[in-house]
Amino acid sequence: MSFLPRPSLLAGAAFTFLTLGIHAAHADVPVTVTDKGCEPNTLTVPAGTTTFVIQNKSTRLLEWEILNGVMVVDERENIAPGFKQKLTTKLDPGTYAVTCGLIDNPKGKLIVSASAAASAPQKPSAVDLVGPVAEYKVYVMGEVDTLVAQTKVFAAAVKAGDLAKAKQLYAPTRVHYERIEPIAELFSDIDNNVDSRADDHQKKEQDPGFIGFHRIEYALFAQNTTKDMGPIADKLVADVTTLQTRLKTLAIPPGKMAGGAADLIEEVAATKSTGEEDRYSHTDLYDFQANVDGAMKIVELLRPLTLKAAPDLQAKIDGNFKTVDAILAKYKTADGGFETYDKVSDKDRLALKGPVNELAEDLSKLRGALGLN
Repeated sequence: MSFLPRPSLLAGAAFTFLTLGIHAAHADVPVTVTDKGCEPNTLTVPAGTTTFVIQNKSTRLLEWEILNGVMVVDERENIAPGFKQKLTTKLDPGTYAVTCGLIDNPKGKLIVSASAAASAPQKPSAVDLVGPVAEYKVYVMGEVDTLVAQTKVFAAAVKAGDLAKAKQLYAPTRVHYERIEPIAELFSDIDNNVDSRADDHQKKEQDPGFIGFHRIEYALFAQNTTKDMGPIADKLVADVTTLQTRLKTLAIPPGKMAGGAADLIEEVAATKSTGEEDRYSHTDLYDFQANVDGAMKIVELLRPLTLKAAPDLQAKIDGNFKTVDAILAKYKTADGGFETYDKVSDKDRLALKGPVNELAEDLSKLRGALGLN
């Protein structure tokens, strides 16, 4: 979450329930999010591929998710106030929830009806994807195993009142979550607990629902204390352990793997480059590098398929990765870490954002090039 910017909505706001019947498989489905909720709040679409056009008429950066229980089926992140973004996704028949604001706000409903096209045999994922997806699962499990181990050490420092050690461990611990964020975000309840920001909650830093890494970050770096953080540290350990357990039995969708590379870099371009993610510690460059690492791993695993399907796209992606890596290398410190982001000038931030945006745009074409839209 990522996570995860959302619009400013009043908890428990009254929603207007409307039903939008869409009968053309390729028709764009408009969804507007205001400070009062989603309009319409109930959508009906046919099974198969649908393009949602999400317009943000709220006052905050928005994330719109389609949920099956706590699982994120698909999402569109970082929709700025006043702007629209499209989400093209393939959905099976069923009833889904959609997010409509702050974490504790009521969710909307998405009804996906069966259609003749949906009942026809669907083109299976290429057999060639089996190997890359299996290798990616190994990578994800390695990262989550390290995340759990290091979070326990981080939590122990917090509970012991060792402020200096807790500050030192904060960024290196989080990178293991950031590298696999597109997969971790499939579990919305865990992602909300682990990685939500103050802006995701009605009362911001004072909201009792604001927990996880960023709540501890606020205590360590803004309040300069570990006081009262013991229970939140314990909850963080419990949540990442639950994530580890769930991931063991998760079959990673090939489309989510391929799309995850773009998701990671788009988040850097849209939110992390502004410094809002780690706003108290200014350790944003650790997150940048982690997102780049996670995206690069996906690209490397898919490389044989991409070279066959879209060699020109692969070449562009490789070139943009080299550019972004070279920029990030400028800010590395002797101990293997990074300078704090508040030391990066506005000019340098702008110089970083351009290549990151270009890389995100190229990576957004990866899923389509592999026939996974």
